[in-house]
Amino acid sequence: MLAAIRSVLFILIMAITVTIYATATVLCFFLPVKVRYAIASSWPRLMLQVGRWLCGMRWRVIGTENLPDGPAIVLGKHQSTWETFFLLCHMPRPAAFVFKRELLFIPFFGWAIGMLDMMHIDRRHGRRAFEYIVKSAGKQLHKYGRWIVMFPEGTRSKPGQQQPYKSGGARLALKNDTPIVPVAVNSGRCWPKKPFIKQPGLITVSWGPVISVTGKTSEQLNQEVELWIETEMRRIDPDSYPPGDVPPIARELAEAARKKASAAHDVQGEASTVAGPTTDNAAVAGQPRAEGSPSA
Repeated sequence: MLAAIRSVLFILIMAITVTIYATATVLCFFLPVKVRYAIASSWPRLMLQVGRWLCGMRWRVIGTENLPDGPAIVLGKHQSTWETFFLLCHMPRPAAFVFKRELLFIPFFGWAIGMLDMMHIDRRHGRRAFEYIVKSAGKQLHKYGRWIVMFPEGTRSKPGQQQPYKSGGARLALKNDTPIVPVAVNSGRCWPKKPFIKQPGLITVSWGPVISVTGKTSEQLNQEVELWIETEMRRIDPDSYPPGDVPPIARELAEAARKKASAAHDVQGEASTVAGPTTDNAAVAGQPRAEGSPSA
């Protein structure tokens, strides 16, 4: 009951404050985008503190030593709204989210993010939509000095579950020759996808090692991202997974490696059969052996 009351208060505060910060952001349309971003990102920073104080949603961050100094594309686990708040205001560089166009039409919130010159994607345009994102990425990474943020699953997943990892983020990194930084977050235990009730607890944000795009395909990059994130999720949130559980991608890669090794062994065996047993050429030719040569 107490958690429900606290959650209602949290939502009320969120609704009231978003109108204030969003209005301020829109009214500053004539100012540089960096200033508008500073104003807008103050709101999620405030809401994270309200969530900590009112609902008991605390957090810890590990792996910050992995964060690069230069441009990066952040690909992360998506369980709730919490991580979008966190990534907007707690990264070394400003964030540029790739988000669906429909969010722009949410009153106040959508109007504010529309003023931040991020990258919205219109799914009706299919391939052309991705080409637009590729063209926009260079400006975000180099002109604005932002880190591009995408969620490979495309939607929120419940604790202990995962959606298929889409390769858009990996392809974007490859097109722009930009390293990937994976991030695992177990926010769904405190801020569930469906129920509005916020639960107290400790959220872990785990930054992974930089993944270089050099010499890799988008499929390989996507598999590497998925493997790290899903393995790390089992480490930071073990209660959401069966004991000894491993990510499906780990099993797939292990099976692929086994088949590759088996195929290589079969090819080697066939080559040995075709070549036949080795013989002494001199003996076959009927020539005498050189002095000191071993006898047959």
